[in-house]
Formats: sequence, structure tokens, C-alpha cells
Amino acid sequence: MNENKVLIVDGMALLFRAYFAQSYSARRLEDGTPTNAIFGFFQYFFDAVNQFQPTHVVCCWDMGSKTFRSDLYSNYKANRPSAPEDLIPQFSLVKDVVAALQIPNIGLEGYEADDCIGTVSKRFSDLGHVYVLTGDQDMLQLVTERIHVVIMKKGRSNYAVYDLEFLKTDKGIHPFQVIEMKGLTGDTSDNYPGVKGIGEKTALKLLLEYESIDGILNNLAILPKSIKTKIESDLDMLQLSRTLARINVEVPIECNFEECVWSVPLEEATSVFEKYRLTTLLKMII
Repeated sequence: MNENKVLIVDGMALLFRAYFAQSYSARRLEDGTPTNAIFGFFQYFFDAVNQFQPTHVVCCWDMGSKTFRSDLYSNYKANRPSAPEDLIPQFSLVKDVVAALQIPNIGLEGYEADDCIGTVSKRFSDLGHVYVLTGDQDMLQLVTERIHVVIMKKGRSNYAVYDLEFLKTDKGIHPFQVIEMKGLTGDTSDNYPGVKGIGEKTALKLLLEYESIDGILNNLAILPKSIKTKIESDLDMLQLSRTLARINVEVPIECNFEECVWSVPLEEATSVFEKYRLTTLLKMII
């Protein structure tokens, strides 16, 4: 029997990418509702379905900006601009179309889509090979023998598929070190600083030498004076940044494996795709 293959889609990553790739405003419904991001979302999504041929599919979403991370650090993601006005109505509409394909929409207030993706990946990796479709390099911490992270690159159907070996070759690190790197360097897109003055090069060197932040801290005495001083003066932020970077894989969400089977209910899907003027896309999967 062929093994199960689970595609877990980072809904927000796809929708934002689609919006900015399809930013022309011509694609609208009669009442003026924009659908350009939804159209692009399903192009990317069906490309991935055709490429990876999953037996099961799940889609994960952010559920508002307030999460346990923003509770820990009030500046978390505070640098993010508001979503474009044309994109806002498409947040809920895209979920309707996903649901019409009988794909579970998963999300939980207080957690990010990343945490839901991490939790579902971990759970389902016992039942099949998992492929996480995203543009977010933070997800590389989820890579295992059974979980591959598919990073979308520029253009359609252009992916970097990370397994343990490719992660080591391409980035020089193990999955858990993705978190350690962020602890040291911070993350400008999520707006937390790490250790002031430590960049990627230095962080990588330290991790190759001492493996983890704990290993580095145990060897502080023998580090070059300038690095030792930087770390000592930013110890709290170092630990906080590492906590912010770590994906929570124990989110209390329900997701039944049987409900994730990829099987398009054509009649239902067609009427919803017609409603949103997306019917040309259905031929990609029929």
C-alpha cells in the first residue's frame, strides 16, 4: 500500500503572496468584492497538489494578532503594517472556498498558524509523510525524517524542499538550531532583537562550535571578549527571543485525519468556484 502523504498549507503565507503577486484590481465580483488574492491562492495551492500528490490536505490560519507571543513581548510583530484594504474581505472568503473543497480550516485564537502547523505536522507524521507548504523559514525547525518543509520561491511551482540532509547542506544547521539562531540574531520581520550586535555569521560559528545557546552560555568564559560582553548584556532578550522563535507543537486543536482526505466534491466545489468566478482554476485538478 502506498504511504499517506499529508500537505499542510500555511494559509496566510499563500494568501499574502498571492495578493502581492496578483495586485491588479480587475478581478472582482459584481458587487465590487475583490477576489484577486483568492484566485492566486488557489493557483499556488493546486500547483502544490499537482506537484506533491497528497492523500490528505489541511489548511492552517492565524486567528487575529493577539497571541501568547504578543503577551510575552508587546513589540512582537508590532512593525507589521495593516493588511491592505482589498485583502481584508478575502480572509474569510478564501476559507469558504477551502471548506467547499472539504479541506479542514484549522486555527485557534491565541496561537499563530505556525503553531497549528507544528502541532498537526507532529501528530500526522506518525500516519504519513508530511509536506508543509509555506514561505516562512521559521518552519524549518519542524523538519524531521517524516516532515519536509516546502519553501515557496519566486514564481509558481518553484520550491525548495527541505529534509534533514538539505537543511544541513543549505543552511549548515540542524532543525533545533533554527530556534537557537533566532535566539541569537532575533528576527526583523517578527520584530524581536536577539543579541544586539550578533549577526548570522557569528551565530552560525558559535552554534557549529557549541551546538546550542546553552552550550554557548556554558562556555562564556572562553569566548572572545567582545562576543562575551554582547551576550552578557542581552541575556534576558536572548532567552526571550529563543522562546518567541520556538513553534508550539502542543496546541489544543482538533483535527481528525479521516476528515483531511483529499477528494474534491466536484458538484459542491463547482458551484462555489462559479460564485467567486474561479471556475477556470478547477481544470487544474480535474
